[in-house]
This record gives sequence, C-alpha cells and structure tokens, in this order.
Amino acid sequence: MTDSPKPFHIVFLLFDGITQLDFTGPAQVLCRIPGAVVHTAAKTIKPIQTDSGFAILPSTNFADCPQADLLCVPGGFGIRDVIQDDSTLQFLRNQAAGAKYVTSVCTGSLALGAAGLLEGKRATSHWAYTLLLEKFGATYEKARVVKDANVITAGGVTSGIDFALTVVAEIAGQQVAETIQLSLEYDPHPPFNSGHPDVADPDTLAALLDRVYDKQAADLADIIDRL
Repeated sequence: MTDSPKPFHIVFLLFDGITQLDFTGPAQVLCRIPGAVVHTAAKTIKPIQTDSGFAILPSTNFADCPQADLLCVPGGFGIRDVIQDDSTLQFLRNQAAGAKYVTSVCTGSLALGAAGLLEGKRATSHWAYTLLLEKFGATYEKARVVKDANVITAGGVTSGIDFALTVVAEIAGQQVAETIQLSLEYDPHPPFNSGHPDVADPDTLAALLDRVYDKQAADLADIIDRL
C-alpha cells in the first residue's frame, strides 16, 4: 500500500476587491500538488466580493487558519485596504514566519511589503505598480516570476499560473508540473500581442494608464507614504 502524501497546506488571503484570477489561477494549479490542502482565509467568514461580479466564501477566518506551508496573497483594487489593516498584516507576518513559501500575485506583493516581508528582496508586481516596490525596501526585477529565497512574487494576474507551475516543479518535480500544465491545457496563444507594455500599442497603453492605472498607482503611493 502506498503511503498518503503528507498534507501540504496552501493558504490564500481573501479580501473584498480581490482580482479573482489572481487567486483562482494559481489555486487551480496548486491544488494538484500531492497532499495539497487549500485554505481560503479572511478576517471573517462572510462572502468576499471579487472584481468579477461574484462572491467567494472563505473557508476559515484568521484565528482558525492552519499554518501555511505556502502562503499566497493575490492582488486587486482592494489591496489598498489590506495594506492599511493591521490585523491582516499581522496575520501575514504570523503565517510567513512558519511558511516554506511566501508568495504573491499581482499587487499582492504590496501587502507582503506592507507586512515587512519584502525588505531586501527582489520582487515583482503588476507592471503598473512595480515602482511602488522600492517603498518597501524591495528591488524590482523585470520578470513574470521572481524568486528570492523563499519569497516568490508574480507579475500581473495571468502570471500567477506561471508562478504556481514553478512552485509545483520545485516541490514535486518538473514532470508533475508538466502533467498539471498538460491537464489544464495551459498553452496560451493570445489573439493579440498586447499583454505587456513592452509590446502593446502605445495609444492603447496611454489610454489605459490615463483611465485607470496612473490614478490608482498615485493613490497607492500616497497611502504607502502614510503607513
């Protein structure tokens, strides 16, 4: 008889205004690690409003959350409240102290920074917010996935899938990671070459910055400076 794999506890932080794919993308991959047990943690067990018009019900509150082997903080516009919430930041510190991996997707890296977990680390975030990393003593590295010791940060949204596969390969081996990638048919061929500022049409980039990201980045910068 084959022994069952040792439980590997994966804790995702949930908060109102979360970008659901920052969470659900890596969760779909990480849940397939042998022995994986996924926990979705929020301050209280009540529906969490995502950016996509539907809600997610957390599986645990902070007080009852098991110790993570892998802690993951997704991003989203709601991160502005997370980085100002002492109880959430203390939860992250407590979990990070015992975690094998401390990770983030998109602007989740700013929450790690606000919790003091990026000091002296190389890190990344969504392209519109990378300049904010230095406010937390981190050094921005231009990559979809950046690993510095046990801290792993991913760029914007879809790079969370890349981060998750990277972690699976480290934990369970490349063949397991490749099998998961194949099972999910993760073989992206986007219809447009517009997924990063380096390749996007300049007018499209300028319009998006003007409409959304310039203001959001400035607001977050002001909040961080007041922390």
